Amino acid sequence: MTLYINTTEKDLVKIAIKDGNREVAVKEFKAQYCQAEKLLPAISKMLSNKKIKLGDLDNIEVANKGGSFTSLRIGVLTANALGYALGIPVVASGEKIVKAGKFSIIKPIYDKKPNITKKKA
Repeated sequence: MTLYINTTEKDLVKIAIKDGNREVAVKEFKAQYCQAEKLLPAISKMLSNKKIKLGDLDNIEVANKGGSFTSLRIGVLTANALGYALGIPVVASGEKIVKAGKFSIIKPIYDKKPNITKKKA
């Protein structure tokens, strides 16, 4: 089974569990400025509702191109951390993969410069 993570929208997160090409579970939720707080609990709840354990996952797929700087990084970092902890591969939709020992690490692909400071009035 595959865990799919997409945080490329600034206010929307999509997660899914896939069995081959079939989506077993899909969840989309609003998370403007709080993706980090909501992502892991949502993954945990979705897995629990479907009676799937983290150990049942074979790989993780993550959208790694586009979207806001911070929301993109949250999704990619979460996928990389889970993949590392579970010892399973992480694959990317945007294809920027770096080998790190026996693991592959997905890098975010930014389509614009980060804008992480408040604009002056």
